[in-house]
Amino acid sequence: MTNAFEALGLKAELVQSVADLGFTTPTPIQEQAIPVLISGTMDFVGLAQTGTGKTAAFGLPLLQLINAADKFPQALIVCPTRELCLQITNDLMDFKKHIKGVNTEAVYGGASISMQIRNLRQGVQIVVATPGRLIDLIERKAIDLQKVKYVVLDEADEMLNMGFRDDIDFVLKNTINRESIWLFSATMPPEVKAISKNFMTNPKEITVGKKNSGNVNIDHQYFVSPANQRYETLKRLIDFNPGMYGIIFTRTKADAQEMCERLAKAGYDIEALHGDLTQQQRDKVMARFRTKALQLLIATDVAARGIDVEGITHVINFELPDDMEVYTHRSGRTARAGKSGICISICHTRETFKIRQLEKMVNAQFHKLDIPSGKDVCRKQFFHFMDKLIHADISNGDYETYLPDLMTKFENVSKEEVLQRVAALEFDHFLKYYENADDLNARMDSRAPRDGQRADMNGSRSERTFNSRDNGYTRLFVNLGIKDGFYKASFLQFILDESNLKKEVLGKIDMRDMNTWVEVDKAEAGKMIKAIDGKRYNNRTVRMNEADGGFKRPNDEGGGSGAGRSDRSEGRKRTYAPRERKDY
Repeated sequence: MTNAFEALGLKAELVQSVADLGFTTPTPIQEQAIPVLISGTMDFVGLAQTGTGKTAAFGLPLLQLINAADKFPQALIVCPTRELCLQITNDLMDFKKHIKGVNTEAVYGGASISMQIRNLRQGVQIVVATPGRLIDLIERKAIDLQKVKYVVLDEADEMLNMGFRDDIDFVLKNTINRESIWLFSATMPPEVKAISKNFMTNPKEITVGKKNSGNVNIDHQYFVSPANQRYETLKRLIDFNPGMYGIIFTRTKADAQEMCERLAKAGYDIEALHGDLTQQQRDKVMARFRTKALQLLIATDVAARGIDVEGITHVINFELPDDMEVYTHRSGRTARAGKSGICISICHTRETFKIRQLEKMVNAQFHKLDIPSGKDVCRKQFFHFMDKLIHADISNGDYETYLPDLMTKFENVSKEEVLQRVAALEFDHFLKYYENADDLNARMDSRAPRDGQRADMNGSRSERTFNSRDNGYTRLFVNLGIKDGFYKASFLQFILDESNLKKEVLGKIDMRDMNTWVEVDKAEAGKMIKAIDGKRYNNRTVRMNEADGGFKRPNDEGGGSGAGRSDRSEGRKRTYAPRERKDY
C-alpha cells in the first residue's frame, strides 16, 4: 500500500520513519503545511487545534531541510512547557530514525543546565526549548542563534498567555539570519497577530477548521451547581462515569492539591500536577498517568499545557477559566487523533453567561445536563461492573479445577442470590454513600426568583437569601485581604489555625485587596468569630463579624468582581526579567 506522505515531497527516509510509526495518511494540517514548509523560505502561520498532528507538520520538513554535516543549531523550536518540549523532542527522535548525523537537544527549566550546555557543545542541529531556559543559555553565551535558519513557535497563543511575549520578541530579534518563521497556534488572539505583523513577511496562513474553534469530536457538557456543592458535584460526575480516564482542571495550585487530597482520601486513583512540583515529581506523575496507573490527573492550566496523552476520555473544568480562550486548550486534551471525547464544566448560576460566550467562541453547542442522582450513580456503577463481569477473560487460568468445589459450596444458593451477594460486595460503599444523597438539581431549582421578586445586577433576592441563610452557612466579614499578603490557601490556613476548626466547616471564600468574605457553618460561626475577632496580625487588629445585609458580594466593595486574581493564575503576564525566568 502506498504511503500518502510520499506525495507531500518528503524524502524516502522520513516516509519510512512515518510508516514505522503506523501512519500512512497525513492529517489535514500535515497535508496542507508540509508542502509549503519543505521549501524553507516562506513564513508560515498554522491554526489548528491540539491533537491534530502539528509536531509532524513542522518536524518532518525541518528534518528534511537540516544539513547533518553542519554541527551547529540550524533550527529552533520554542514551546511553552517542559512536557511539550520533551514530547516534541521524542517525536523528532522517532522521525529521524533513518537519518544519520542529526542531533536534537531539549532545553528546559528544572533539568541540569550544565548538562544541556555540554550536549549543545557536542554539536546539535535542532534545539527544542522553553523560553526561560533559552534566555538563560543566550545570556551565558552557551548557544549561538546567529546561524539559525528556521524558528518554530509551537502553541504560540499559550506562550503569550503565560507571559512570554518579551522572551519571544527577544529570541526573534536575535535570530537575525533566519530564513523563515513557522508559527503554530490553536487560536489567533491579537498578540499572535502582532508577532505575525512585526516579524513575518507575507506569511502563508493555513487554518484547519474555523479560527478559534474547538474540536468537532468533543461533546461539550455543563452542570449548574451551588458554589458550596462543587466538590460533591465533581465526585458524583466521576462516579457516574466509571470508565473515565481524564484530567480535572482547577484555577489554582491550592485548589488542585486540596481536591487531590480529598479525592485520594475517598479512594480514587488520582494525583495533582502543578507548578510547585519538581521536574522529577512531575515526570513520575505523568509516567503513572500515561500508563493508566492513575485514573485521574488534577492540574492547573499552567502545569497541564502541552500534555499529550492518548485515550483521555474526559476533561472536567472544576471551575470555568477566567480567560475564555483557555477553555479551548483545556478541552483539547481529549478527542485527540480523530477520537471523540467529553468536556464537562461545573459552573454556578451566575456563570451561565460564560457558556453562551464559549458556544460562540468554539462554534459548538453546549449541553446542559442534570447532576446525576444518587440512584443514577449506583445504577451506572452496577451495570458497568456487570459488563466487566460478563466480559472477564477466564481463558488464562485453570478455573475448571476449582469448579467442583465451587459447585458444592453454592449448591444450596440460588443464582439470583449469588448475583445479589456479588453486587453487595462490590457496591456496599456506594449504596451507603448515595442511599440518602441530596438531589443537587432540586437545590439549584430552589434558588430561582419567586413571583414578585425582582432580580438586580447582583442576582435575585432569593439567591442572596440562599447563600447567606438557607445553605447552612453564615457569611462572615474579615478585614484582611490580598494586600495583607494572603492568597486563598494561606488565608484558609490562618483562620483554621486560629479557630482550631476543620476545613469542612467552610464554604465559599471571596477575597479582595483589603477584606474577605467567608462562609462558615452556622453551628461554628460563633466560635470562629470569638477566636479571630480582636486578634493582632501585622500590627493590625483583626475584625471578624457577620456580614450585614445577607449575601454581600465582592462587587459591593468596588473594583470589579471575582476572587483575588493574584491567586487564580500561575504564569500570567510578567515583566521581562530574563534571569528570573521560571519554566513551567
